[in-house]
Amino acid sequence: MNTSLLHITNGDSTTQRLQKLNYKGEIITWREMLCEGKTTIDVGSETFWKNRFDFFKSSYKVTKKKFIDFTVKEYRNLCNQKSQDEIVLWFEYDLFCQINMLAVISWLKRYRDNRKISLVCSGQIQNEEKLFALNELSDIQLKNHFKNRVELSQDDIEYADYIWQLYCSDSPLRLETVYNLNPNSPFKYLEEAIKAHLLRFPSIENGLNSIENTILKTAKENSFTSKEKLVGHLLANQEVYGFGDMQYFNKVEQLKKLFTSFNPVKLSKTGKKVLYNQMNYYSKIRSDFSYLGGAKKYSYLYVNSTNKLLKITS
Repeated sequence: MNTSLLHITNGDSTTQRLQKLNYKGEIITWREMLCEGKTTIDVGSETFWKNRFDFFKSSYKVTKKKFIDFTVKEYRNLCNQKSQDEIVLWFEYDLFCQINMLAVISWLKRYRDNRKISLVCSGQIQNEEKLFALNELSDIQLKNHFKNRVELSQDDIEYADYIWQLYCSDSPLRLETVYNLNPNSPFKYLEEAIKAHLLRFPSIENGLNSIENTILKTAKENSFTSKEKLVGHLLANQEVYGFGDMQYFNKVEQLKKLFTSFNPVKLSKTGKKVLYNQMNYYSKIRSDFSYLGGAKKYSYLYVNSTNKLLKITS
């Protein structure tokens, strides 16, 4: 007897690829970027979607219609898929995908209990140094990934749900210790992703986080004729974040006061001072409305000398 399948993919490019290769089963695209903005543990609830829309509206000027058409309608489609024997998750090694993956597993734990869940996760390829996204795999490699998909145990599902709850909590401190995984875990890229997440809190040295410092450093060490060239370079050289151009343009915009020009790209004197830790920019960039998961971004500082977070007491 044939098993009926539901595929949940990390994005439209993966969905289109599976359709082109005639994979059997229904395909749902998880169109979110839960690595940014406020999140709550109750994936799919009214509160959850309200928080997400508020974030997209304020940070990316997304209209309600676009948010509903692009994200919520596809989620409702997922809610209607109830009959399949196996649910196959297609995600990648980076922070963007890993956080989305945790949220989807948490949702499945709540609403599709006792269903067989398996994971296809791209990243390492034999005899290759770089990590590969799903759309970088050949058709044969993609089919092999599917063939070798890992069935998640109940313990795996509980663990992913627990990490999601910690990600959504108002304190990231417990994430510093719990993400150390045993070598047999199917979530072999989660540890690096969580480390990268913690580096997104502002550094105690200059008030900018790892990504923001990378943007300044990249601008200082290279000659770019435009903001687009800068963002293109950042996209090509990011290692574990998996961000899109929209996210990098947003981050560059937040740092615009540290630049004198974007055509060509030039740092200001203040930008150089911040980059070299001669000036702390925390008070200038701080916002009470900036969240990473459930935690306020500027309520914690990353202490580079110890690789630990420090809670700021007000």
